[in-house]
Amino acid sequence: MSSTEGEPLYTIDEAFKDSSSQCCQEILAYLQQLKVPISQAQLQEISPTALAYLGDAVYELHMRMFYLLPPQRPETYHRMVVSQVRAETQALHLQLLIPHLLSSELEIVRRGRNAASGRPKRLTLQIYQQATSLETLIGYLFLTDQARLTELLQKIPLER
Repeated sequence: MSSTEGEPLYTIDEAFKDSSSQCCQEILAYLQQLKVPISQAQLQEISPTALAYLGDAVYELHMRMFYLLPPQRPETYHRMVVSQVRAETQALHLQLLIPHLLSSELEIVRRGRNAASGRPKRLTLQIYQQATSLETLIGYLFLTDQARLTELLQKIPLER
């Protein structure tokens, strides 16, 4: 879409007319344009912890986009998103995705689990490792295969 100077490319109504899933795909496409190309060699240099750091941001953005409609009060948005980005929920989401993962994705999950270190304060180590594994996978797929990332994120059962 093109616009004249000062006009938005599209209105909120147009951006969300089909569904939040369509919106998610449009935002991921936009983010793809912003992404700096990363070679396979550079990708191998990125630690699982760094991938989890990126994946955490992408996962939260996905949840924020999902809950954006219907319009709510900011406190309601926050409550709904926080319930999904908690480590316990992320661990559950990982378990739901495991049957759908390819062997290469399972390897990324394993790397993420092994990279999760430290002593979580309110969680078991297992839940912390699973949440970190999911974030690592999301970060990796964001950099390598956003279509696959979208496919997997759509398999997570979310309720409005």
